Amino acid sequence: MLNSSSPWRGQSSQTPLQQLWDHLLLHHRPLVSSPFFPLLLAFSSYVFFSVPFAVMDVVGDRLPYFYQFKIQPSRKPTLKMMCKSFMTALFNHVFFVLPAVVVGAFVLPSPVLPQDAPTLYDVCVDGLASLLLFDTQYYLWHFIHHKNPQLYKWIHAVHHEYMSPFSWSTEQLSVPELMTVGFWSNLDPIVLRCHPLTTWAVTVVSIWMSVEDHIGYDLPWSLSRLVPCGLLGGAAAHDLHHQKPNRNYAPFFSHWDRLFGTEEKLTRKE
Repeated sequence: MLNSSSPWRGQSSQTPLQQLWDHLLLHHRPLVSSPFFPLLLAFSSYVFFSVPFAVMDVVGDRLPYFYQFKIQPSRKPTLKMMCKSFMTALFNHVFFVLPAVVVGAFVLPSPVLPQDAPTLYDVCVDGLASLLLFDTQYYLWHFIHHKNPQLYKWIHAVHHEYMSPFSWSTEQLSVPELMTVGFWSNLDPIVLRCHPLTTWAVTVVSIWMSVEDHIGYDLPWSLSRLVPCGLLGGAAAHDLHHQKPNRNYAPFFSHWDRLFGTEEKLTRKE
């Protein structure tokens, strides 16, 4: 067991987070210290979270309990559409993101993994700050690209190929959009000085939220339903954005759309 050297954390070495962090450092340091680990974590999360909803789309109305929550039941993604979206994401990651990681490994200093784990408070506060910062950045980027016809045509239109989104379409992005999103996702935790464990947690949570936005099902146990006061847009808001592209620009939260008058709510099935 590695010892904590931070005096203000007290007995943090006894917390589950510290035990997890010690285990990662002791048994998986080569993996988690690799510059390729964030890419592996992000893409595997996208695949892992997308597969169950892809199965739901394939099975369709043969699972009536789930299909009743389909937002646009008349529009079902085909296997060809799913394969195209996934292959676009895979191509972009292999031929653009991976080379960028390789270049960064030679240019940027090797990451330093601290001995102490973050506290649960650190993970929650810093993680929320990262999500809010990214939400702000993407809202502005998204708004501008919808208002500028050339930017929309050459950069963002790839993502709007389908009026009814589905899980694999989450990362059907043009290369400039993917690289922009990836740049913010990697830079924001550095700016906010997040612990690596917090950064990885934010990666997984943000990809889950992104996939959930695109699944095309307004499920009663989705985060947007569970979080009170309509603070999250969720699938209902983003599905409506694909139907009405001048509404609901924010990727996760709803406050910017409310403040700037771009929010529109989908009539939900209760």
